[in-house]
Amino acid sequence: MTNPITSPSRRRILLGAAAASAVTVTGASAAHAAPPAAASAGGASPARPTRPLVARDRVATARLAGGPARFQADFHERLDAWLAFWSANSPRSWSTPVQVEGTVSADGDAFTLHTIRISRDDETRDAFAARRVDAAHLATLASLHHHFPSVRVEAGGALRVTDGPAGWTGSAEQVAFAVTVCRELWGLRAADATSWRAHASRAGLAADPASRSGWAAFTRASLRHGLRTESY
Repeated sequence: MTNPITSPSRRRILLGAAAASAVTVTGASAAHAAPPAAASAGGASPARPTRPLVARDRVATARLAGGPARFQADFHERLDAWLAFWSANSPRSWSTPVQVEGTVSADGDAFTLHTIRISRDDETRDAFAARRVDAAHLATLASLHHHFPSVRVEAGGALRVTDGPAGWTGSAEQVAFAVTVCRELWGLRAADATSWRAHASRAGLAADPASRSGWAAFTRASLRHGLRTESY
């Protein structure tokens, strides 16, 4: 597929994604740290409740490449909502997604995205491909951050999400994403881990991008900017 979207620097984007494991978020770790699980009377940790998995062959309108997979039901619903959101903010010349390629974790509550395929001019095209680091890659990353609390860029550019309610958490992953998007999509080259919020606010992307509503606005705007659909 010929990529219609101008590509930012591949090296800079990969460096920004890799920084997710190195960014330090001042004051965020304590606020968002999960309390340790309480031990049982015998000293062993309580067993995690087992939830039944559901077999699904689609995410929203898109067929799953490779056939049906087993998901946690609520996680699959979040994936449906995410792909519908991505599609609603994609170019009008693109069809709704026709195929998604990815892998589901054994416990059904994590998904690693490799490809989103759409139909255009009677041809099936890769609208997002993990191997292709471009504006559409960052836009898709933004759409996932809009819907999931944890999004990780894997080696090779695949995007791994885990289940949970969306919103700002202050994690290193979110901060590294925000800095990269500010620099590579919005041209805010001076943005870093401590100043990106101020840069994004001054640019009118969100009044406070590190709030629940601000994070939603920031990620939505970045999706539309990356796919060049801001004008409608």
